[in-house]
Amino acid sequence: MLENHRAFAAAALSIALAAFIAGTAMAQSKGGGKIVCWKDKSGKVVGCGDRVPPEYEDSATKELDARGVTRKTTESAADEAKRAAEDAKQAKQKEGVTRQREEENRLATVQRREDAALLATFSNEQEIDRKRDRDLEEVGRQISQLQAAQHNAAERALDLKGRIEAGEKTKKPVSDFFKDEAVRAESDRVRFEKGIVAKTKEKEEVAKRYAGMKQRYNELLGTRAPAPTAVAAPAAAAKK
Repeated sequence: MLENHRAFAAAALSIALAAFIAGTAMAQSKGGGKIVCWKDKSGKVVGCGDRVPPEYEDSATKELDARGVTRKTTESAADEAKRAAEDAKQAKQKEGVTRQREEENRLATVQRREDAALLATFSNEQEIDRKRDRDLEEVGRQISQLQAAQHNAAERALDLKGRIEAGEKTKKPVSDFFKDEAVRAESDRVRFEKGIVAKTKEKEEVAKRYAGMKQRYNELLGTRAPAPTAVAAPAAAAKK
């Protein structure tokens, strides 16, 4: 019973609103004006007139001509903001896809250049190995030089420290020169030590880089290391 009453009330409200719109349209037609209808948050038309009331300025509207034909519609402020946010999201996603494709194309171009240079530089794997060995030898030589320099700096720092401590024990004045040299020697020792660490890492990277070059070289040539062949049994053993 209650549901029937609600349905009847809703139908009556719709009829009344339609009559109101029609009446407003007729009134506006005499003056050649326009009709603006405004909606609530659910999208239902709740009123019509020649202008939107201040409290519904952010609501969705539709504009009708003097004959009641819809000529223009607008979104509510909330729907407009939602659509703008969705458009911005889609634009950002599209931009991300475009950037990803550009980066993939750039990397592919770089790879093609590196592949061409690799094939033009080496004729076989052995040439890659020889070039690797020369580069590793050079880095090893630099490490040896740094180690020698670090050893000398450490010995000098130790010697100067001993002299300074001996002078302090005998309460003899220590020259500022020895103090400055001690600081400089220790600084050199630390610097050479860092250089050794850096060159050791570089040596590992060189070996790794050439291993990758060999792998790529074989991939480009379509070659692989031959699989080990089974050793045939002696003829005498085969007869037994």
